[in-house]
Amino acid sequence: MTLAQIRSGALQGVDGIPVDVEVDIGSGLPAFNIVGLPDAAVQEARERVRSAIRNAGYEFPLRRITVNLAPADVRKEGPIYDLPIAVAILLASGQIEDHLADCALIGELSLDGRLRHVSGVLPFVAMCHSERIASVVVPAEDVREARMVGSVRAFGLGSLAQLREPPSAWVEEELPAPECPAETETYDLSIVRGQEHVKRALEVAASGGHNLMMQGPPGSGKTLLARALPGLIAPLSPLEAIQVSKVYSIAGMLSRTQPLLRERPFRAPHHTISHAGLVGGGSLIRPGEVSLAHRGVLFLDEFPEFTGRALEALREPLEAGVVTISRARGSVTFPARILLVAAMNPCPCGYYGDSRRTCSCSESTVSRYRHRVSGPLLDRFDLFMEVPRVEYDELAGEPTGEHSETIRARVIEARTMQDERLTASRAVTNAEMDPIDVRRFCQDRLEDDARPLLASATERLGLSARSFHRVLKVSRTIADLDRSEAIGTKHLAEAIQYRKRGAD
Repeated sequence: MTLAQIRSGALQGVDGIPVDVEVDIGSGLPAFNIVGLPDAAVQEARERVRSAIRNAGYEFPLRRITVNLAPADVRKEGPIYDLPIAVAILLASGQIEDHLADCALIGELSLDGRLRHVSGVLPFVAMCHSERIASVVVPAEDVREARMVGSVRAFGLGSLAQLREPPSAWVEEELPAPECPAETETYDLSIVRGQEHVKRALEVAASGGHNLMMQGPPGSGKTLLARALPGLIAPLSPLEAIQVSKVYSIAGMLSRTQPLLRERPFRAPHHTISHAGLVGGGSLIRPGEVSLAHRGVLFLDEFPEFTGRALEALREPLEAGVVTISRARGSVTFPARILLVAAMNPCPCGYYGDSRRTCSCSESTVSRYRHRVSGPLLDRFDLFMEVPRVEYDELAGEPTGEHSETIRARVIEARTMQDERLTASRAVTNAEMDPIDVRRFCQDRLEDDARPLLASATERLGLSARSFHRVLKVSRTIADLDRSEAIGTKHLAEAIQYRKRGAD
């Protein structure tokens, strides 16, 4: 046998694409060529594979070896093809039996033939499930991640030397079920003194997935309030857990011992982050902070200090829930359905309008500072909250607010109502409803005495079409917290109060 074929896969965004690794061993001067649009890391596989085969006790064929990665129009990146190339060479040269006909393989080889950890195992196995591939072979330390997709049988291979035996002989023993991880460390909302109106806004944001903007002087508690938000949100559903874990798998950030994320992510990048770091990119396209916060919270403190290019790049994920990165070699789309929480000072010094301290900024400086955030970007926030200075009596007194667990119970109940209502919709939360859903679940369920209030607010505040819909979505969430299918005047009035005057 001089021709062999092994199944593998390539990654595009969070999705896998089937790839066939074909090897032909022919006559002629010794050569080792890889074709099929490989990048530099794949080309370097020639030296890794040659050394790994020899050091694992096999003979590397001194003949003309041609490796084809099909389809040839899909770019192949990274070291994940080391294992399928080596196995195909050993099959074509007759040194091992074909035990892997129904398997797909990925893995990076060490020079001594051992397999190393690779990123993207979870999307690869999910692709095998959709392609009806029964089994996968991955590096032994990645087998726990591969087994997250229960419908595909996963084998963990430690080294090339184990290929002399069938998989049933070298598969590792079943790993024990991972312990349920401790919840992500968050602040309890009860430790925040005062700011009861902001706590209510956090509850609304957590219930409906609404974006929140907080503005106030330094030390008023904006950062502490934002870091308490993850403790209010319902845990990830099984489907959401897989989606988020796939993003972290591609980024190489999954835990080896607990490869399935259970808690919603909370990302808080510094304002000096680059455009690529925030939305994704790089020479080898990787997800940015927006995608790493998928189905979780992205907190941007000192919001106007981020570069204008980075801020404007947020408009697509906030509207569509995805971020598309285009390069000469093609486009990659990552999920980015986030709850954005932004915090900013009223001016560069932070004390514009403060009753206790005098602002040192000129009017033109304040104006330039505020105009760093464009109107179209502000229009994508649902809730605007002023976070004032906390007075001494509140700081020195005993905590009076509710604990996060109490609020979280109400949030989960509101989310349950949304799940039941949005079963036939593509939306998961109220904030994701499209105009048809807004008409059906919001406008058609407005009580008669609430309609004049909506008309008056639209005229008085000059609401854009987007802001009009956002007010209705927020009022829907407030009604859910009140366990009401109808949207009443009090629900709509509270939602209108959260709109920033003059932002539309």
